[in-house]
Amino acid sequence: MATLFTKIIDGELPGRFVWRDETAVAFLSINPLGPGHTLVVPRAEVDHWVDADPELLAHLNRVSHVVAKGVQAVWQPPRVAFIIAGFEVPHLHLHVYPAWRLDDFDFRNAAANPDPAELDRNAEALRGALRDAGHGASVPDA
Repeated sequence: MATLFTKIIDGELPGRFVWRDETAVAFLSINPLGPGHTLVVPRAEVDHWVDADPELLAHLNRVSHVVAKGVQAVWQPPRVAFIIAGFEVPHLHLHVYPAWRLDDFDFRNAAANPDPAELDRNAEALRGALRDAGHGASVPDA
């Protein structure tokens, strides 16, 4: 059975994509811990990160780093968070988002009902930063 993330990747469910390549995608979280909270997800259905091929992990890390630079450029936080939790969806995903304080790392503080228009604005701002940084070939229009 396809995971929730596979359904998003395949277009069966909506997603606010900021990155697409042959190996991975990145889209905004629907329960963000901060503006621009992005999930970097492999196209392959891998549940636990320790089961992932080292080359896949390296690629996800590179994409996460690029996304983090975009988050940093747009929101200018003192830190950009990078977390692999894996309890929410049984499909490997890396969380990348701006952090201003230690409380920003607590998933209990995730927005339950974020404003869709704000999520759209955040996705477009992040796509713009990624394009400006020279990654336009991997940045979808929307």
